[in-house]
Amino acid sequence: MAEIFKRIGTMAIVSRLRLLSQQLTDDASKLYQVYDIDGFSSKWFPVYFILHQDGKQTITQIAQSIGHSQPSVTKIIKEMAAAGLVKEHLKSKDKRKNVVGLTVKGMNISEQIINELSRDANTAIDQMIAQSQNNLWDAIEEWEQLLKQKSLLKRIQEQKKQRETKHIQIVPYQGAYKSIFKNLNQQWVSTYFEMEETDYKYLDHPEENIIEKGGQILVALYKDQPMGVCALAKMEDPEYDFELIKMAVSPEAQGKNIGYLLGKEAIRLAKELGATKLYLESNHVLKPAVNLYHKLGFVNISTRWSPYKRADVQMELVL
Repeated sequence: MAEIFKRIGTMAIVSRLRLLSQQLTDDASKLYQVYDIDGFSSKWFPVYFILHQDGKQTITQIAQSIGHSQPSVTKIIKEMAAAGLVKEHLKSKDKRKNVVGLTVKGMNISEQIINELSRDANTAIDQMIAQSQNNLWDAIEEWEQLLKQKSLLKRIQEQKKQRETKHIQIVPYQGAYKSIFKNLNQQWVSTYFEMEETDYKYLDHPEENIIEKGGQILVALYKDQPMGVCALAKMEDPEYDFELIKMAVSPEAQGKNIGYLLGKEAIRLAKELGATKLYLESNHVLKPAVNLYHKLGFVNISTRWSPYKRADVQMELVL
């Protein structure tokens, strides 16, 4: 089995931990028989330990103490109650809460579980740690902290983005991209809103209304295929130099960081053109887009007049 894990590599960590967990769980299930504790399930131990050490507890308190969900703890309590080890609905100041405590039978097995089994198990595990080059117990705690900061799923998604970024190229607009510039924007606008006069102005005549007036259009290629667009429109405004407009990414390329890379390149280009402040408009229902603009450094500003009916979010970026 170790050979296949070596061949797969660290990607097999979940399978390997599951196998190790199963081996330890199998041993743990047999331990209670060794100590003449019949019918005790190893999964009950954390709940039993808390009730033995801290006394009566609510389901919520137990769940918080052992890091389980309330439904999971409730199920365990039901099983332990059926075995005669705990009793529910004990008297408490708040009658709405389900207070749980050990029964006489539950207390009577504490000598074997707490004083004998736990002591012997701790000693055996400490010996294994001493014999090991790496301290598994400390490593598990480190991994728990790392996964609390950022899940494995999130980490892998980030690696996927970084890998796919290598296939993305941001290029200047050419006439051949006119239809993709219009289609990508018309697709998202029509999904959420209605096309407006200003949309058609820029999308039907991008060269005349953007480039020839001092603006720029950028196209994102993913594996040489145009998958995203955005533009810098020159503004006749005493406060703003350019407006970031018409950012759109193909649904096929969502999640590949294309929008962010387009935005970064647009900001870099604006600086190169001597701009000191950028402006943009959006709508609050477009949460991913608004979050992207915040990530790029834009901040919300008070409402200005807009040619778009849908614009209820306005932002600026000081360069």
